[in-house]
Amino acid sequence: MDVILVPGLWLDASSWDAVTPALTEAGHRVHPLTLPAASDARIDDWVAAVVDEIDAAEGPVVLVGHSGGGNVVWGAADARADRVHRVVFVDTMPPPPGAMISEFPVRDGVVPFPGWDFFDEPDVADLDDETRRRVAARAVDVPGAVPTDPLPLTDDRRHGIPVTVLSGQLDAEAVHAALAEWGAWADEFDAIRDTEVVTLGSGHWPQFSQPEAFAQTLREAVR
Repeated sequence: MDVILVPGLWLDASSWDAVTPALTEAGHRVHPLTLPAASDARIDDWVAAVVDEIDAAEGPVVLVGHSGGGNVVWGAADARADRVHRVVFVDTMPPPPGAMISEFPVRDGVVPFPGWDFFDEPDVADLDDETRRRVAARAVDVPGAVPTDPLPLTDDRRHGIPVTVLSGQLDAEAVHAALAEWGAWADEFDAIRDTEVVTLGSGHWPQFSQPEAFAQTLREAVR
């Protein structure tokens, strides 16, 4: 199976380095991506980069999106619903049509990494100081429009693609309770015919805080 790994904001293909060996050992062809970094890039460009990888694959693919990369893989699944075997969301959820990733301060046309203090404590509590320094040193500026661009979704066939949510802290019941407060996000999730939620017991960046355990969980999710 071709597995396309899409990083979250400020991350590049190297953010998947600890994950790829377990997937390769399971016989998968792994494609970790670095998304377009030009300051004028838009969400459509990020989705197109994933679609290009899908088109280059010989058969069905699994898409894995971490955090803001979840919007990107869902957009790609919408564009190639007949080619996607499963979508795995890492500590994020399938977005509804028109959703954005989030708002962040924009400086000189880009969104720089805001620093670890920007995030809620439960999201970063399991990242030690050395890991924080290492990840921050590799952070990539995000094109300024990407986080707030609305995501176009037009093909309802995406709802027939199986979805796995690897949630840092929420179990299935808590996910549904949270979604009940999110309006269109709940509608999108409920429209998907095959969903599962796996609780990781981690913060928002399990690929850094628990790489071995996360790699095995992701391997099982890709199956």
